[in-house]
Amino acid sequence: MLQRIQTIWILLSVLAAVFLFITGEDVDVFGSFPIIDISLAVLVLLGAFSLFSFKNRKRQIMLNNISIFINALLIGILAYWLQNLSGGIDFPEKGIEPVFPSVAVICLLLANVFIKKDERLVKSVDRLR
Repeated sequence: MLQRIQTIWILLSVLAAVFLFITGEDVDVFGSFPIIDISLAVLVLLGAFSLFSFKNRKRQIMLNNISIFINALLIGILAYWLQNLSGGIDFPEKGIEPVFPSVAVICLLLANVFIKKDERLVKSVDRLR
């Protein structure tokens, strides 16, 4: 069922990865770290697969946990990149890149909370039968 609240949270995490890709190309983050480009593609694919595996909630939670781990690695890589970046007026967007994976982690954690809530609801209904 694609109309559940966790679908919105997962979709927001995928959009955060897309926005990171868009902003990262402007300031050439991917030239120094090509792993970011690969991990963003993996995040989008994991998010899409998680969106459409709504019948298997355990798989959905597992995919979200993998995405949380990849986003945490991205936060670390981007923080390292920001530390080595020279400041000044040349990079007015300095500091916005780690925000997107942070938002994605929060969205995925909220999605997992709602998925677990659905799992408990289904189990309680099965006990009543």
